[in-house]
Amino acid sequence: MSGHPPIPASPAALKGVRVIEMGQLIAGPFAGKTLGDFGADVIKIEPPGTGDPLRNWRLMKEGTSVWWQVQSRNKRSLALDLRCADGQDIARKLIAEADVLIENFRPGTLESWGMGYEPLSELNPRLVMLRISGYGQTGPYRDLPGFGSIGEAMGGLRHLTGEPGRVPVRCGISIGDTLAALHGVIGVLTALYHRDANGGKGQVIDVALHEAVFNVMESLVPEYSAFGAVREAAGSALPGIAPSNAYRCADGYVLIAGNGDSIFKRLMTAIGRADLAADPALANNAGRVERVDELDQAIERWSVERSVKDVLAALSDAGVPAGKIYTAKDIAEDPHYRARGMIVRQATRDGYEVDVPGIVPKLTATPGSIRSSAPKLGDDTHDVLREIGLSGARIAELREKGAIA
Repeated sequence: MSGHPPIPASPAALKGVRVIEMGQLIAGPFAGKTLGDFGADVIKIEPPGTGDPLRNWRLMKEGTSVWWQVQSRNKRSLALDLRCADGQDIARKLIAEADVLIENFRPGTLESWGMGYEPLSELNPRLVMLRISGYGQTGPYRDLPGFGSIGEAMGGLRHLTGEPGRVPVRCGISIGDTLAALHGVIGVLTALYHRDANGGKGQVIDVALHEAVFNVMESLVPEYSAFGAVREAAGSALPGIAPSNAYRCADGYVLIAGNGDSIFKRLMTAIGRADLAADPALANNAGRVERVDELDQAIERWSVERSVKDVLAALSDAGVPAGKIYTAKDIAEDPHYRARGMIVRQATRDGYEVDVPGIVPKLTATPGSIRSSAPKLGDDTHDVLREIGLSGARIAELREKGAIA
């Protein structure tokens, strides 16, 4: 695909929605990316000279992070210094005509610039403002610095990752940030619907990183409340559900989920353990949990003598859910990913092409699309400022003062 592929024939779901993104790095920008994928006009404000730090994170190609190419597609870059009065005045003009404002600064930062929700909502009563922070806009921890990894720890996730009795580990990606972003997008869409369908005004969506993590922690606190039970790390197993684990093969590992009653019987038959399949004590999950170690050992005695490929083939024939543990290479080469449009070849503005993730979720009538590749810093400064009525002379003056780039 080109850097500016054609817009699909079907209308974009969020066409006409203008989003001002003030966030940086992961949480705020991921929310902006998601809205942009479905047609919103996302104007990303970045500091002149340096831009969003994500431009320089992890592996770089042609001077720019390839992560940036994903996170900032379908956005326009406005290089604007929000710390100066001229920059703040321009931001207010943009916000006055926007539907959504996204920010993930530490609470109080926008207020220190005179840009809290109250004055902004006076300018634009329809404004929906997404605020993502470590601990939320209220509460005793609101002023503490917070990153996604800290939110994962406070939300209860980090305690459950890793092997029993060993140091907790991170899951390998910035899951706290992206969970917060997705919760933020849900809030934005809900607030826009209320505003437009119910005749409501704009409002603030207050997302704390640790609360977004906590919201997906299943029965963690109810189990503690009802039984005093504290769930602990369990490695690759699914505690309280059996058998479901990662099992060693001759050349790697396979995840096997044999925890459904009928699935369990098919699994035991497939591994040559008809005796366990017929055991009435193992007919339901409660009985299998009591003997989970025995079941895991039986499965692994079978799997360790076979290749990953052979194990998957046998379990597929038996109708047992199982899967290989994919690497980036496996994902990039998998035909199912390609068939569903989840690996897309995208041209960058640096002159090379790169595979990037496709769009989730998939809508049949108004699908998302990659309409433009990630911008270079300030690519759209002039156009955005002309859209809000600034003259060429005023733009040149602001550039000379360093308020824009």
